[in-house]
Amino acid sequence: MSLGEGSTPLIRANRISERLGLDVYLKLESMNPTASFKDRGMTIAVSKALEERVQVVICASTGNTAASAATYAARAGLATVILQPAGAVALGKLAQARAVGAQVMEVRGNFDQALAAARELAARGTHALVNSLNPYRLEGQKTAAFEIVEELGAPPDVLALPYGGGGNTRAYGIGFDEWGAGTPLILAGEAQDRGGTVASAIRITEPVHRKYAQRAIEGSGGATVTLTDDAILAAWRELAEREGVFCEPSSAASLAVLSQSDILKGSVAVCIVTGHGLKDPRTVERSTLPPIQVDPEPDAIAEAAIGT
Repeated sequence: MSLGEGSTPLIRANRISERLGLDVYLKLESMNPTASFKDRGMTIAVSKALEERVQVVICASTGNTAASAATYAARAGLATVILQPAGAVALGKLAQARAVGAQVMEVRGNFDQALAAARELAARGTHALVNSLNPYRLEGQKTAAFEIVEELGAPPDVLALPYGGGGNTRAYGIGFDEWGAGTPLILAGEAQDRGGTVASAIRITEPVHRKYAQRAIEGSGGATVTLTDDAILAAWRELAEREGVFCEPSSAASLAVLSQSDILKGSVAVCIVTGHGLKDPRTVERSTLPPIQVDPEPDAIAEAAIGT
């Protein structure tokens, strides 16, 4: 069940590279079909669910998994049940899941409780769990590591990415290890307030892949970096205003990590941009200036635009 996922752009961040004294690249996973990295693994997970003749896929989600699961299930002709923490999912992601016909349920609890319920239903054999606990998800997500090496000609010195449940960190570790040319130093950015961060995609208090993610991070000589919401939003603005890359706040954790880390000057660093900014339009409303009201007259417009 494919929608043309993968083969996402790897672009050089010229102005950020100059500021940091690094050779910084952005892997735009936001350019996948449902605008997040989740599609790489979901294409395999849903294809396998179809092969195994399961009629319903289920996931717990803070948004991106839901949008991806619902979309690929619709492509496969399967029903989807989405369990989301009440009030914790960004509007753009919820809209995607609802638009393609998923049955969305708000759980009176957090992500971890929603995931426990989804796992129980899957254990009964009635539903296929398509969270990253599904091993097929990791097999798909590791392909991003292959693409980075192919495009750069070698693994980067540093890989920076957001750290929510830890599945993507684990998948990159697997990918670079399987490629066999060496693993970059992995820097994973987690929110200081995991349960209430503005970066809703990494609002996960108990990472289910913690053990494996930490193994990948520590084995690379890297580190887990704790980030404040202010640091994440500052990186979010810089990506948009200085590089023209509009991402959801959690994606900006990758750049925030680079900004806070002591990295050898001239190193090649890749930041994973995990999801598009349209996933979370409310952050724009909260964090940017509102439109300026003007009369439809050239002089009035020119005067209002002074200083911009």
